[in-house]
Amino acid sequence: MESSPLVGIDREWANPRAEPSTTFPFLAIKRRTVSTPPLFVLVLVLALKTLISNPLFSSPQSPPVQLLLGPLCQRFLAEDRPKGGQRWRNPGPGDGGSAPSPPPPPVWNRRRSCGIGVGGKGGFGARAWTWEGGIGGRGSMLTVLRVHLPSEIPVVGCEITPYVLLRWPDGSISNDDVPESAPLNGYCMRYKYRNLGDQKVAVCSVHPTEQATLQCLVCLKEKVPIAKSYHCTPRCFSDAWQHHRSLHERAKKAANENGTDEEEIFGRFNSSSGSGSFNSGLSSIAPNLLQSPGLNNDPISVYPTTVADKSGEAWSEVARSRTYTPTADDINHVLKFECVAVDVETRIPAGNVNTVLTSRVIPAPSPTPRRMVPVNGDLLGQLDLDGRTSSGTFSVLSYNILSDAYATSEAYSYCPTWALSWPYRRQNLLREIIGYHADILCLQEVQNDHFEEFFAPELDKHGYQALYKKKTSEVYGGNSNAVDGCATFFRRDRFSHVKKYEVEFNKAAQSVTDVAMTAGQKKVALSRLIKDNIALIVVLEAKFSNHGTDNSGKRQLICVANTHVSVHHEHKDVKLWQVHTLLKGLEKIAVSADIPMLVCGDFNTVPGSAPHALLANGKVEPLHPDLAVDPLGILRPTSKITHQLPLVSAYSSFARMVGVSPGLEQQRRRMDASTHEPLFTNCTRDFIGTVDYIFYTADSLSVESLLELLDEENLRKNTAIPSPEWSSDHIALLAEFRCKPRIRR
Repeated sequence: MESSPLVGIDREWANPRAEPSTTFPFLAIKRRTVSTPPLFVLVLVLALKTLISNPLFSSPQSPPVQLLLGPLCQRFLAEDRPKGGQRWRNPGPGDGGSAPSPPPPPVWNRRRSCGIGVGGKGGFGARAWTWEGGIGGRGSMLTVLRVHLPSEIPVVGCEITPYVLLRWPDGSISNDDVPESAPLNGYCMRYKYRNLGDQKVAVCSVHPTEQATLQCLVCLKEKVPIAKSYHCTPRCFSDAWQHHRSLHERAKKAANENGTDEEEIFGRFNSSSGSGSFNSGLSSIAPNLLQSPGLNNDPISVYPTTVADKSGEAWSEVARSRTYTPTADDINHVLKFECVAVDVETRIPAGNVNTVLTSRVIPAPSPTPRRMVPVNGDLLGQLDLDGRTSSGTFSVLSYNILSDAYATSEAYSYCPTWALSWPYRRQNLLREIIGYHADILCLQEVQNDHFEEFFAPELDKHGYQALYKKKTSEVYGGNSNAVDGCATFFRRDRFSHVKKYEVEFNKAAQSVTDVAMTAGQKKVALSRLIKDNIALIVVLEAKFSNHGTDNSGKRQLICVANTHVSVHHEHKDVKLWQVHTLLKGLEKIAVSADIPMLVCGDFNTVPGSAPHALLANGKVEPLHPDLAVDPLGILRPTSKITHQLPLVSAYSSFARMVGVSPGLEQQRRRMDASTHEPLFTNCTRDFIGTVDYIFYTADSLSVESLLELLDEENLRKNTAIPSPEWSSDHIALLAEFRCKPRIRR
């Protein structure tokens, strides 16, 4: 018997890729075999068009229409009613529909009446409705629409957080998680990570995306972590020899000191718990995970051992969570992420399992160790970062860490995307910062959310107390969490917090324009002066004794300023005005407290510029070319652009040293002989120069040692920074100081 050409309302899953249904718009019924509608349907259309002009018949839910269409719909829809938990969906343009906002979904009452969307007079504006199925009677189910990873290459120690886009039961779209503890309509999400086992292929420790072809046997003898012993080519090994040799020395020193923790020396992320082979068995993974409870990996003892897929490959389950942090045992293994919506009662998947494969896991590149170089003339050679010339010294770090909002592939196309991603950079930056063992940290470009969610809690674990000042946001119009600022940390065992001052240059601009300008001039001036930059000033009290001074029994206070000056290079007047405003504020603190001062930060100004001259010399020469840029007249008279603080750049100590030592001579070659500043602190493809400084009051502090500078040639091997090795476009500056006997200014 030939089947009827009308088979009822089209039932389709809400799949945006599905082919649009061929439907009759007025009944939303599907045509199967015939190319023209039956005669009775055409008659019905004409009858409805005639009746639709009558208000009594204008609604598809009105009794006359229901009475007319009910029996007809029953014939075709008896077998096509939505079951419990199913609902109707109004298709968008991609599904073949283009009507205005949808009417309520069709109502299936006792008479099985068919809901019809009707347009204005004279014609139908009906749309076909497709339904989204559910299970049982609890309502619509959870659907996975899209899954992708933020980076193709997973790195040891760097958390993987996939992007999972879901359609919730109410039809809304969200990437929020639906855990088993908070199901929706009886459904939740299930996640798993697996790795492809038994791939014993070594990767290069310098170029982790390359396969290794040679291994350093000295590393095996000195028990350096096995992953650091591999190199891809002889040239790679030769270029990395200076850094690689330091690994041997550190391992030998650790052995002589009777078992220093390997994680403390080489970093916990790349230290394999095995004997050197990349074993993916659970026996070697489980201890590693259990020792790292903060890495978001669930206990693994409850997991099955391995699962073979259709191709026969054995996949070992390593985690049951949405996030996963690869361990050293995952190196060179492919990871598979699986996610699916499941029924919380039956534990049965409600759809297909979505899977994403990664590239092979690579070890985290290790930055070249940087050592402290003594500059006080009493010591020769170099000191380890954790060394101190005496208990009376303290160290200060200044570092622009590059905000994630600015770390785009467009700006830094030479950096691999995985090395530019925030999950990787934050771990690499944290390892670097912690490794310097500084007593005071002055960080710039720290995003508000990253400070609260990452740096403050992570550095708290290492004994640091945190203070933060976010930039003002009168100019910036984006996400408030992405606004960056300055963060100052200090070790609680070395200092206590006394006072905090916040400098907002926007408020200073308001004060300047209120006093000296008319209303019309003020608007123009504010548009130039308001840049959202800030400074954070902190007064600390030292808890350590200060040997060699006559201040025994007195409080030793230290004032630390941390700032980030405007980046607009054409606004030289604004840069100078901001620096001068900060220095005048510090002068007031110095007069009231008479304490040593440190001025740190990214000043976005090169040596020899007017702001640098003001910092280093206390004044700006009247004929300085930067003073010619002053459209607002805020720098006049130039004689007022002065300060009385005896500030000296810490790194100028390298240029002033007379002694001879291999380390000192090497650092002198990395200094600008004319300005007595480093050749660069900022190195990108398009710019290289010095914009970061640590200034100190020379009458109350002396420099004991400085962190060695980096060589441009080594950085240029990766074009510039950021790179897999260095995660900012700036380099860190670190100086060790000693307080001098107090002399009243």
